[in-house]
Amino acid sequence: MRNNSLLLISNLSLALMMSFAALASGASATDTKSNSGVFAARDAGARGDGTNDDTVAIQAALDAAGQAGGVVSLAPGRYLVKASLRIPPGVTLQGVHDAPNWSAPLKGSVILATAGRDAEEGPALFEMGDSSQVRALTVYYPDQRPKDIRPYPWTFHLRGFDNTVEDVTLINSYNAIRIGPEPNVRHRIRNVYGCALRRGVLVDTCSDIGRIDNVHFHCHWWSVPEVGGEWAPVHEYMWKNCEAFIFGRTDWEYVNNTFVFPANIGYRFIHTAAGEANGHFSGIGADEAQICVKVESIQRMGLLISNGQFVAMRGEHPRQVVIDKSCSASVRLVNCAFWGPAEQNVVAHGGRFLSLSDCYFSSGYSAKTSGPPLVEADAGRLQVRGCSFDAAGPGIALRKGLRHAIISENNGLRGVEIVNEIGTNAIISLNEPVEPAPAPGR
Repeated sequence: MRNNSLLLISNLSLALMMSFAALASGASATDTKSNSGVFAARDAGARGDGTNDDTVAIQAALDAAGQAGGVVSLAPGRYLVKASLRIPPGVTLQGVHDAPNWSAPLKGSVILATAGRDAEEGPALFEMGDSSQVRALTVYYPDQRPKDIRPYPWTFHLRGFDNTVEDVTLINSYNAIRIGPEPNVRHRIRNVYGCALRRGVLVDTCSDIGRIDNVHFHCHWWSVPEVGGEWAPVHEYMWKNCEAFIFGRTDWEYVNNTFVFPANIGYRFIHTAAGEANGHFSGIGADEAQICVKVESIQRMGLLISNGQFVAMRGEHPRQVVIDKSCSASVRLVNCAFWGPAEQNVVAHGGRFLSLSDCYFSSGYSAKTSGPPLVEADAGRLQVRGCSFDAAGPGIALRKGLRHAIISENNGLRGVEIVNEIGTNAIISLNEPVEPAPAPGR
């Protein structure tokens, strides 16, 4: 039945595309538009009324634009899409907004997506190949419910060379943007804001320098009645389930100015059949997470994180950065801030080298006076230099299994308390001495 439906959609799309091309060959306004490379989806029969299925009409416009490359424009409206849309090479699907939007009121170029409920592995809403682009529109899944969140396929699936998603709002995507696992190069994800319930961005099999800029995931976008949202259940689902940014194999990935609230895991680095990641992550943030950054596996040259802000406060053991035993590479964090009521800031059970420089560490805004240390390592080699420990309790623990450590030029709320279990394998110097604990009653 499904194959027959797809064949029917394909045949209707072909018929509409031929009609669209015929119109474009005549002396009319449509002729001017097509010759200029701009194709209006409404000229192909899209209604944008939120009731009639516009899938076939939009695909016909996309296919017509794909003959030579061009832009398919979506005028303001609500376009019901009941299947997957394929963006041909050299084609842009273009809405009317040059920036992401708040979800109330739901205006502009809006895609109402209904395909794939309970079929997470099905085709994405937008299947994108070489040199394709989707921009300036909003995606909303009207059948999703805050108290009964169900799996859906990815909203975007990118493969091939030089494809772009930008200026997009996601009201309630279950899985937002998948890059790979097919080979791909130079993806560009820019100015994407919204609610991603289960997964935000997953990158894999990128062999050359992807870019992810200004991406913000937050339960806010699905919290208002205008889009059937509700704060409490959406917030809870995200902190229990959301993995906002996941990186498998990607070479020279650049990630700038990204954020998630809340999350199970903010940034996760994994091994896939294609390999692992290396890259530079700057100005990144994760708030109200169970784990902000989890490093399971990365390439040997490793991971650079600068100017990050991390808050962990959910789950049984909230921690900002966790490096698993499976990691055997370099992790470096510079000028990052760790705050909120986390149990620990950085825990390293693996890794070749871990460097923490010019960072701010705290737990509960200086209320932590006992319990696990803010920074703890039992594997690899550790450097902690020029950092501040804004807590009265233990600052750093050098556990057995750590091969070497350099701890220098750090200060703290009452000095820097260091637990050293590796003896002369640690170089400890120029740190603020620990003050004596206050006398009882004083």
